[in-house]
Amino acid sequence: MPETRFGKWFLQTENWAEHVLERALVDLDRLIPTRRASYPVVVDVGCGSGRSLAKLQARFKPQRLVGVDIDDEMIGLSAARLAHDGLQAELKQGSSARLPLDDASVDMVFCHQTFHHLVEQEEALRDFFRVLKPGGVLLFAESTRRYIESWIILLLFRHPMQVQRTAPEYLRMVRDAGFDVRPEAVSHPYLWWSRPDLGFMERALGVRPAQEREETLINLVAVKPG
Repeated sequence: MPETRFGKWFLQTENWAEHVLERALVDLDRLIPTRRASYPVVVDVGCGSGRSLAKLQARFKPQRLVGVDIDDEMIGLSAARLAHDGLQAELKQGSSARLPLDDASVDMVFCHQTFHHLVEQEEALRDFFRVLKPGGVLLFAESTRRYIESWIILLLFRHPMQVQRTAPEYLRMVRDAGFDVRPEAVSHPYLWWSRPDLGFMERALGVRPAQEREETLINLVAVKPG
């Protein structure tokens, strides 16, 4: 589903790059089993405004970096970001469920805050599985139904509400697509921006969040069996 005008603007901001994107990358990186020094082919599915591309290049050192997005406006923004960053990468317009990539041609798929926009979620996971090489990894970071149904997100963004999932449902869906996901490769950060009070109670009053809660975020690393 297309993003709102506010959403497209927000994806270009430093707040997005540092508080959402960078935090997810740091967490996902530590979850990777048998971390390699480099991943030759890295694909960012739903690359948006392209803020992730330089970060992926620096962190995973691919020889080939590809950004895919269905929105031609976002492809244009990504191209401008690549020029700004002085970075070489391929940009492809296409659906997450029908990636313009060959079978078993990719070492890493990065999918960050993309699934809650997709209607064809199971199809997208099957295509991620298709393009990954045996032993390839999927870095998956997603907001859950609890967060997408919060008042601030309903006010500022637009999503297909009928396909929103809980954290356990996302995990089950990834495993059902054929991926291996170790328990230690799953994280549920409870970041301030994903909380109903935007972290006010903890930051201002020192009130710690409840340990028993419905999670607002899920980060996981899935591996295509080799």
